Amino acid sequence: MALPPPDPQFVLRGASAAVHTLHFSCGSQEPDVPILFSGSENGFVHVWNLKTHRVDTALDGHGRKSVYCVETMGGKDRLLSQGRDQRICLWDLAEGRTSVMDSVFTENVGFCRCSLLKVAQGRWLMAMAAKALEEVQVLELPSKTSVCTLKPEVGAKLGMPMCLKLWQLNCGSQPLLLAGYEDGSVVLWNLSMGKALSQLVCHQEPVMSLDFDSEKAKGISGSSEKVLSIWSLNEQQNLQVYKTHKLVNAGISDITIRPDKKILATAGWDHRIRIFGWKKLKPLAVLDYHTATVHCVSFSDHTNPSERLLAAGSKDHRISIWSIYTQT
Repeated sequence: MALPPPDPQFVLRGASAAVHTLHFSCGSQEPDVPILFSGSENGFVHVWNLKTHRVDTALDGHGRKSVYCVETMGGKDRLLSQGRDQRICLWDLAEGRTSVMDSVFTENVGFCRCSLLKVAQGRWLMAMAAKALEEVQVLELPSKTSVCTLKPEVGAKLGMPMCLKLWQLNCGSQPLLLAGYEDGSVVLWNLSMGKALSQLVCHQEPVMSLDFDSEKAKGISGSSEKVLSIWSLNEQQNLQVYKTHKLVNAGISDITIRPDKKILATAGWDHRIRIFGWKKLKPLAVLDYHTATVHCVSFSDHTNPSERLLAAGSKDHRISIWSIYTQT
């Protein structure tokens, strides 16, 4: 008999709009208070205190346009947020500051989240959907220098990039980019050559979300269909279908593999969060709390495993926080 799914450990209310993105910053240094950043449809980034379960700060930098990506850059004071106002804002929150420090104008009208990769102390790569519909632009931050523009071959008809994941095998190795496109393809790009190394059609519909485990050279993607696609990268850097998993209900908005690579979570259009074992994609739990589409899922970065949490943000304006470490 499987254990009944747990209830949320607690629920954060007060975003007062659909929640589109979540990002933890829990650190290990006491007396740091673990916090959660959320981005809402009303243009606010909320900084939640996970001890009081309340908003510490509300950041307003996107002119009331939906925020759909929030990431920290080496600590909770340096923040990046991306919104439907075609801007990526860089924040310095040290000493209680709440104003935008710098911004990048993307000129892209889609809702493809940018992807960040730390390449050296204080240096980051950022991949984002470009102005030209099928292109991806890679910049270095904080200098905002252009690294490359990734253009599909003529006649490739991939459509718009829908989701991006920058990664590298280890610190010194070449950064690579996995991009999911409107035509259902996942493409592996080499940034230094500016060319596609491999392409795999994973879905019949646009790829809504993907995540990748560079240690196992294995990734997973979801779309509006009833299928999760698991694919791998061989020694020659070719993408291959590893297996597919049929879902009960169609539509995945977000997928994330937990940092310890043991489990993953999906955010469903059916209002549910699903937990799977990453090794064999064994279904472990269905977390049923929200009353509308779940837009995003995020695992916390607590150093102590027993403290680790899962957060889910929904169209119902609520963020559910789960402790599923003990159950898996």
